[in-house]
Amino acid sequence: MSPAQVVLRWHLQSGNIVIPKSVTPERIRQNLDVFGFELSDADMSAIAGLDRGLRTGPDPDTLN
Repeated sequence: MSPAQVVLRWHLQSGNIVIPKSVTPERIRQNLDVFGFELSDADMSAIAGLDRGLRTGPDPDTLN
């Protein structure tokens, strides 16, 4: 699995809504191929543990 597939799968298993975007045919196929595997509980915890509490955009909880 590619790193992008693991991230997409982590979001799906976490219950997040995922809207991947790509114009590259191979990446579009990869984006769709995230239902053939699952991350273990240990994998899910390890990835969640990488969170440093940083944002790349505005925090919707603190907007007006």
